[in-house]
Amino acid sequence: MSTSSSSRLYGSIQLRRNRGLAGLYLVVAAFLILYALLFPGILSIGGFSKFTQNWFPLALVAMAQALLMLNGGITLAIGPLVSLGAVIAATTMEGALGVPGGILAVSLAGLSIGAAIGVIVTYLRLPAIIVTLAGSFIIGGVALILLPRPGGFIPDWLSTVLAGHTPVAFLLLIVILLLWKAFLATPLGLGIYAAGDNPVGAFRSGVPVERVKVVAFALSGLLAALTGLFVAAQTGSGDPVIGTPFTLNSIAAAVLGGVGFLGGKGTMRGATCGSLLLSVMINVMFFLGFPPVAQYVAQGLIIVGAVAVPELLGQWRARR
Repeated sequence: MSTSSSSRLYGSIQLRRNRGLAGLYLVVAAFLILYALLFPGILSIGGFSKFTQNWFPLALVAMAQALLMLNGGITLAIGPLVSLGAVIAATTMEGALGVPGGILAVSLAGLSIGAAIGVIVTYLRLPAIIVTLAGSFIIGGVALILLPRPGGFIPDWLSTVLAGHTPVAFLLLIVILLLWKAFLATPLGLGIYAAGDNPVGAFRSGVPVERVKVVAFALSGLLAALTGLFVAAQTGSGDPVIGTPFTLNSIAAAVLGGVGFLGGKGTMRGATCGSLLLSVMINVMFFLGFPPVAQYVAQGLIIVGAVAVPELLGQWRARR
């Protein structure tokens, strides 16, 4: 294949992946402008740092969920994995290995649990939603056994570095997105899209579909567990139930970002942008004085609209 043909193919793939994101970017920009008008402090270094620290955990779990949705799967174990990551961080960092040992323990736990779930789903041919639902109860139970109530130890300096007055969280997010871009250049990275879009065709083309699915689950578990580490640094302790809201929010953020449930549709930057929209939307409604119940209703309506409008437009174009 010639260079020009490869460029055209790559361009068409990128166009398909980014379809519909222009509207999302405009909506996010409008919410950001409104938020800046309501809270001008966000334009300062300190305000921007605090905002990105609150957004960062949601962005990570949105990426973790998008990894599996791009591959044609879904996980309901995101929240418990976040809680487990926070608990492991808070119970290991006071030991002999300190912070490096705690980070290593959190990473290994996320990778191994995610890989184990992926193996069960892939090789036993069980529905991911059922396996991850069962896994969520087991993981949540382990977190409660390790730390029955909020506590543990997180070094003050780590909390200051990750959740202080500098935009470290934003820089970490940029690094993770660049690593994802590099991962997409590998056979496994390309296989995530191929296996999600057309698993039979991908298998016939030589893509190791089963290995790709296990890797997707493992990386998803890693991101969720590291989210727990960051949340523990934010709060200064571990909490065995702190990750509960992240499961549904991760799905909502990925869907808002244009990631499809059937696999092969969407981008990681779209999922990240969806998490940004969800985070900004919550802050804007708070500053506008929305009561909590109205906030939940508004979030639900916006999410339904974000999913329904593109589908309706697609059906309308198909009928023309």
